[in-house]
Amino acid sequence: MPLSPLDHDHRYGELDQVIRAYIGQAADDTPEQAGPALTAYLRHTWHARPWTLAIAERQLRDYAERPPGRLRLSLGEFYAIPDVGLAHNQVQQWLHCLADHIRHSIEQGDVPPPATPATHWEWHARFPEAGQFLSGWLSQDMPDEFTDHDEAVDDYRSSTDPQLVARLVGELRELLALGLDESGYALAVAELGMEIDPPPPYSADGWLTLVAERLGTPRAEYGPGLTGDTAS
Repeated sequence: MPLSPLDHDHRYGELDQVIRAYIGQAADDTPEQAGPALTAYLRHTWHARPWTLAIAERQLRDYAERPPGRLRLSLGEFYAIPDVGLAHNQVQQWLHCLADHIRHSIEQGDVPPPATPATHWEWHARFPEAGQFLSGWLSQDMPDEFTDHDEAVDDYRSSTDPQLVARLVGELRELLALGLDESGYALAVAELGMEIDPPPPYSADGWLTLVAERLGTPRAEYGPGLTGDTAS
């Protein structure tokens, strides 16, 4: 029978995160140099979840040294390595190479310096709630669901837990702190799932600034028959 979620995470959970970092990226790591995908994984994981690096190293090495046999393959009790552009007989060596780079990073304290996300995986790992908002409310279907961008933002706010709204505001401010140029922010929102243009006359960063300010301002709640004005 297929692996349960608990068993999958116990055996392969962090291995899966490493492999997901290669979405749209080449598996071009060498013994001398980690490629862009692994560098992005190391950069984000050192910052957000450093304790999982040792788990990744162990799971990569365990899988390389003990790949699933015929019985586990027939039962579906294994993790299927997606196609990363390597020949089948090269995958085992590549997994060992990744494990070696992660071990070296841990033992030597070799941490990639902070930088703008370089891969699709890193954008979403660093800005998960921004990815949810932009891909869920600003996809190509937005004009069919909402009259304009303002209505989409209002719907996100009214249908989302306030703690997640606050998290989005923080992520948008961190994103704006990257100091990218106009084309850089256009690429960033596209990587995070936005499929329509910002409303005129805004550029991507100008509109993100507006959204962060709007969502970061608490809504006043009033009882029946009351207004926001205080009687003089």
